[in-house]
Amino acid sequence: MTGTVYQIEVNPQLPERLERLEELANNLWYSWDRPTQGLFASLSHPLWEATSHNPKAFLKRADQKRLEATAENPVFLGALNRVLSAYDGYHAMPGLAHVHGQPFRADDLIAYFCAEFGFHESLPIYSGGLGILAGDHCKAASDMGLPFIGVGLLYRQGYFSQTLDADGQQQATYADSDFDDLPVSPVLDAEGGELRINVELPGRTVQAKVWEVRVGHVRLILLDTWLAENSAFDREITHRLYGGDKTTRIEQEILLGVGGARALAKLGLRPTVWHINEGHAAFLILERIRGLVGGGLPFAAALEAVAAGTVFTTHTPVPAGHDHFSEDMIRQYFSAWCQELGLDAATLLALGAQPGKSDFNMTALALRGSRHHNGVSRIHGGVSANICRYLWPQIQPAENPMDYVTNGVHLPTFLAPEWFDTFERYLGIGWQERQTEPINWRGIAEIPDATFWSIRQQLKAKLLKLLRERICTQHKRNQGSPAHLDRLLKFVDPDNPNILTIGFARRFATYKRAALLFHDPRWLRELICQADRPVLFLFAGKAHPADQPGQEIIRRIAQMARRPEFEGRILLVEGYDLHLSRSLVAGVDVWLNNPIYPLEASGTSGMKAAMNGALNLSVLDGWWGEGYDDSGEITNGWAIKPVPAHLDEVQRDAEEARSLYEILQDQVIPTYYRTGPMGYSAEWVAMAKRSIASIAPRFNVTRMVGEYVRKFYAPAAETSRRYAAGDFAVARDVARWKARVRAAWPGVRLLRLDQPERRLKFGNALRIEIAVQLNGLVPGDVTVEALIGRPGLTAGNGKLRRYPLQCTGGTQHGEALYTLDLTPEQCGRLEYRVRIFPAHAALIHPFETGLMLWL
Repeated sequence: MTGTVYQIEVNPQLPERLERLEELANNLWYSWDRPTQGLFASLSHPLWEATSHNPKAFLKRADQKRLEATAENPVFLGALNRVLSAYDGYHAMPGLAHVHGQPFRADDLIAYFCAEFGFHESLPIYSGGLGILAGDHCKAASDMGLPFIGVGLLYRQGYFSQTLDADGQQQATYADSDFDDLPVSPVLDAEGGELRINVELPGRTVQAKVWEVRVGHVRLILLDTWLAENSAFDREITHRLYGGDKTTRIEQEILLGVGGARALAKLGLRPTVWHINEGHAAFLILERIRGLVGGGLPFAAALEAVAAGTVFTTHTPVPAGHDHFSEDMIRQYFSAWCQELGLDAATLLALGAQPGKSDFNMTALALRGSRHHNGVSRIHGGVSANICRYLWPQIQPAENPMDYVTNGVHLPTFLAPEWFDTFERYLGIGWQERQTEPINWRGIAEIPDATFWSIRQQLKAKLLKLLRERICTQHKRNQGSPAHLDRLLKFVDPDNPNILTIGFARRFATYKRAALLFHDPRWLRELICQADRPVLFLFAGKAHPADQPGQEIIRRIAQMARRPEFEGRILLVEGYDLHLSRSLVAGVDVWLNNPIYPLEASGTSGMKAAMNGALNLSVLDGWWGEGYDDSGEITNGWAIKPVPAHLDEVQRDAEEARSLYEILQDQVIPTYYRTGPMGYSAEWVAMAKRSIASIAPRFNVTRMVGEYVRKFYAPAAETSRRYAAGDFAVARDVARWKARVRAAWPGVRLLRLDQPERRLKFGNALRIEIAVQLNGLVPGDVTVEALIGRPGLTAGNGKLRRYPLQCTGGTQHGEALYTLDLTPEQCGRLEYRVRIFPAHAALIHPFETGLMLWL
């Protein structure tokens, strides 16, 4: 046949009774409401799978006759009415319904900026953990009724799809999304036209179209430069997530930070809290300063006003996770910005400066432009405090302003649907609303062991079925033989899921050490190749296309999986995505994680596995440093203790691999296969129940967002208002005061005047007299205090008592005299120190200046 081929897509017309299906398809509420997903799947399961569980794409391709017949089906209509009733009830929930007593006002708004958002596979604008966490954050904000809006970029290609060849070589393929298939809608202006914003880049102005996504109660604003008005080069800015070179990266980040702030302004929104989730969006600080300076506020005061309401979360201690750009690049992109504000380039560059480095660091910018900072676990908070100590040079890391909020996961999204009815039966109706209360989870122990084990086996069988499908597809594409396929799948039997299954799935970065399991192949063979106690290891994950070491890890796993003794016992599954992730965390028996300590900032996949009854086997890093509990007779998993820091890399890997093998050999494998008359291990079930009961109430995103509200959002909203009141009077005052203090501080000195006593009777007072050379400051500008406690204690651990000294006059040499009569409250050996630091009633953190002197 000859002639031009024209394509056309004929979309069905929804019958009147089914019209609200379109409303359901355009709100990502479906991404965590399982009845809604089931409603679409029931119309056509094959089409539901073919459209990757995307309701909007599904409705565009559904069969018209099937829809018309369904509109007369009372069973489907009853299910639809139940879903719509739940949907309407959820959206009728008043704002702040679950945030009682928090000082939010009617006009407060939290703006949450992130480079990626992972809600569901139907909106592919995420690559991994950062995006999934951002999606869960938005879902929890919706559940809690917070005044919350997300801001990001609408990537046409998103992250890559992964296939693996026969040698384990990763192949990255990209496909453009059809925005008509995505749950996104253009934002319209007052005249009904598409809302656009402009962002100035060197030598040109780039336009961006504003899109909106509905996530329950929450709006997500996304920017897109794929417009005819832009050059071909500028259209590429939002083409690919984490794609391109440094130029693409800085332009994406300018669009996200600067363009995102302008989009909110054009929508008439004035956030009181600005949350920068990782440093990619930190340029919004410059945009907000630009607006305030343009309105007549001095630069230093503008910085204080912006920082007062800004929250910054850092997610990684790995240097590659912190973006940085050359000073020349910053000058190129922001020279006009400096000219507009009458600032020299040095002032701008200082915001992103890091000692000993010439590049402009986005994390440094985010920290200097915020007053509320946090890591994402207790361990990571301490690591981040140490990494970022250059910002507070005279403050010990334990006392500097870096705090932490340990990550959590969205339980309705990642808890397998098989658990819901059982949980409702044994935890009680409304258990999800009580998910942060440990007492709520005591009912887990009441679930009959046989019932619990049956659900676990159902979930594993579903996982094994999915694995068979994916491995068959992978094997056939690589032209493998049917006989070899049978060997690969000999332990992947959904009808017989009684094999210990251990999963490792995450980004293949080198510090995550996916190949640590293969440190001693001989020992590994002895562990997993026993006929009566087989073990199946599942590996899945992606490496960034530019990360050659990460791709080499994938090849190493593939190589080990091909060894005759490991065939069928070690499987490497391609195409890691949210769908596969949900199946893995629900279906495996053990979730393995063995990163290099302390480089795992938090991790969330182990939390998802735990709430589904899997047991964690992990290095005590990230969240597991808080989650592991061996305080009772039954533990909630297994822990690999990190080796001492003085050991080199080879020794570290050898020691921790040995710990891994010993735990598998002595604890994991024997416990799983220590089966009773019912065919399962009662000890294993007891551990799995304890895992759910101890981890689910602590590591859910409702608790996490509640901590953000209490520790950061509510305080930031209050300080934002306070600093802005009266034409930014507080911001102006704090900026002037900081300038005066920083100028005087090099000349501040402490001198002890009294003779220190070595011994003291209990109940007697110790006299301390300190002469302070204030160098032009006044006593109200500083705090002088003594810290006392047992020997070896350091400031910031909460065990040292603090006693302020009072200014009681002056000395003959012109110093201020500070005195204290200290009566110790303990006997025995004590240590005390005296220090001075700047103090101002309006400071958000007492040590935010980074200045402190010790006697």
